[in-house]
Amino acid sequence: MDNTTNALNWFEIPVTDMARAKAFYENLFGIEMPTMNMMGMDMAFFPGENGNGKVSGALVKSEWSIPSMTGTLVYLNANPAMDGVLEKIAAAGCTIVMPKTPIGPDFGYMAVFADTEGNRVALHSMN
Repeated sequence: MDNTTNALNWFEIPVTDMARAKAFYENLFGIEMPTMNMMGMDMAFFPGENGNGKVSGALVKSEWSIPSMTGTLVYLNANPAMDGVLEKIAAAGCTIVMPKTPIGPDFGYMAVFADTEGNRVALHSMN
């Protein structure tokens, strides 16, 4: 890897109920997530543009995709309004594990929640 590229280029959030998880994340961020079956996996894609160097990812349902509250933590972009996203999480009946917390000068805020599938997921925003 050369030092001019992002270390991260793709993420997958495991799900057990694709319809439920897709509806949750679409509502959370006001997005549409196109779906497809690829290599035996049901996938719903977060917005992204191939080849632009920005990270994107998908919800994935497969026999080896197991939701977890441990392991790697993915931070999703909650700009410009983390407070609104946190309200939607609570309204969906999900647990906010760590409330909006300042990271430090010039680094913005973070929060952590448990999604509908039992995954620990984080949010980041600058305000």
